[in-house]
Amino acid sequence: MKKHTHLFLALSVVLVMPLLMQSGSLASEVLIFGLAAMGCNLLLGFTGLLSFGQGIFFGLGSYTLALTLTRWPLPMPLALLLAMVMGAIGAAIVGWVAIRQKGTYFVMLTLAFAQMFYFIAYTATGLTGGDNGLMDIPRPSITVLGHTLWPLTSPWQFYGFVAVVFMAAFWLLLKVSRSTFGRTLLAVRDNEERAGAIGYNLKLLKLQAFVISGAVTGLAGALHAMMTGIAPLANAEYHTSEMILVMTVIGGTGNLFASVLGSAFYLLLADWFSTLWPRWLLLLGLVLMAISLWMQRGLWGLGETLWHRLRGRHPVTPERADEAGEKA
Repeated sequence: MKKHTHLFLALSVVLVMPLLMQSGSLASEVLIFGLAAMGCNLLLGFTGLLSFGQGIFFGLGSYTLALTLTRWPLPMPLALLLAMVMGAIGAAIVGWVAIRQKGTYFVMLTLAFAQMFYFIAYTATGLTGGDNGLMDIPRPSITVLGHTLWPLTSPWQFYGFVAVVFMAAFWLLLKVSRSTFGRTLLAVRDNEERAGAIGYNLKLLKLQAFVISGAVTGLAGALHAMMTGIAPLANAEYHTSEMILVMTVIGGTGNLFASVLGSAFYLLLADWFSTLWPRWLLLLGLVLMAISLWMQRGLWGLGETLWHRLRGRHPVTPERADEAGEKA
């Protein structure tokens, strides 16, 4: 696939959504959770780490932005940067402990951290607002020397700001994934023992992936708090980690643009199902079961298969690659 195809596809989604969607808030939410899913994909799809701690970094980003804009007034860009830093710090702590184990025990450690963070957020009412969360978060416009350059009052104005941030983050993550560092992460994912035998510092690589993932997810949490005007306790629940993980798997692992597909599919389908039936989660569960059974490569894999069939070619799946290697 051509080098700039994914960047072009992401830009196309950003430009098309305002033409097809009526809700600017929903469109912003698609991009925000697309950011969070990309952070998760860097761990799961590129490093092979199944983390249930993404809600920690999302919640840290939300709370940091809420505190810096309400109690300790800072310029909004600095508040977003601080949210990324806090997400990265939280990820460094979680990753430093969790990467000492593998498989089921790694997953259990990230889940334990998620539950611990939720309990801390629930009990630290003076800092997080407890069960009520932090409310009345402003959405300040971008100003220079007292002149408003970009108002963010309406949902679509805010969507434009989120779109710019999203595209910048997407471009940077593409650079990371295609760098020597990103290719090394793929080597760790595919054969950790061999990568270690070659001489790679596996713990350092995993920790670096955690820090980048935490920074991106913290940014997503901060943008979500700005969009809703509240940093709720729900952002720190393990259900948030679960939702981000589901979006990542639905879109397809190992592909950053697929994370955007997963976010859009999950949120738009949930929004539609909620208008059809009060118990819409049952319908969503059936769809997710179907995807798990028949679409293991996610929406990106399905689209890739259909594209190759239209062109009369067979897609190169991991199974076909293994078969080709055995024949050789």
